[in-house]
Amino acid sequence: NPINCGDEQSSLSNCLSISQEKLLDRVIQHTELIFRVSEESCTLFEEMFIPLPLQLQTNQAGNACMTKALHIPSSKSEIQQITDKWLLHSVLMLVQSWIKPLVYLQTTMAQYDFASEALLNKTKWMLEKLISLEQGVVVLIKKMLNEGAMVTTVTEQDLFPTDLQPDILASIMNDYNLLSCFKKDTHKMEILLKLLKCRQNEIYNCA
Repeated sequence: NPINCGDEQSSLSNCLSISQEKLLDRVIQHTELIFRVSEESCTLFEEMFIPLPLQLQTNQAGNACMTKALHIPSSKSEIQQITDKWLLHSVLMLVQSWIKPLVYLQTTMAQYDFASEALLNKTKWMLEKLISLEQGVVVLIKKMLNEGAMVTTVTEQDLFPTDLQPDILASIMNDYNLLSCFKKDTHKMEILLKLLKCRQNEIYNCA
């Protein structure tokens, strides 16, 4: 486990003993891994459930992600202007806002007779790694900013309705949208963390 700094059972406080630079590297590696598995999960899901015309239609309607409500900058010029503090807190908000939806995804996918073991395992893995990533980012905030994590004003409850879809097709499309948005957001986390690393190394013109 890249972030739990020691063996699987070790306490989070062990992460405080490794350098800030090493911890940031581990957090980035973790995010890259989650993004890669989210891509694989989307592909698996598409192969199993989604006919091509629907995929194209869904990709065009890709702006309906629930984390839009967090107002995290996405354009290059906006991201360049965020302070390190807000970069870290933006990543933490994204991580925390996805924990409940991934729990929900596990629940709904387990109900499909035709969901493969591979897809179910990947969903479970992403949830475990996301929780671990959350711990790593919280420790990083302590190390870099010398403060606790800020309490966000938008609760995940506001962002994410937990009603199960009664209609199987609606449920499949909802899950596909969730997976696609999760992939998009993990990529965003990766971009923000790599920008932070670039700034830490005092490289001019981080993009």
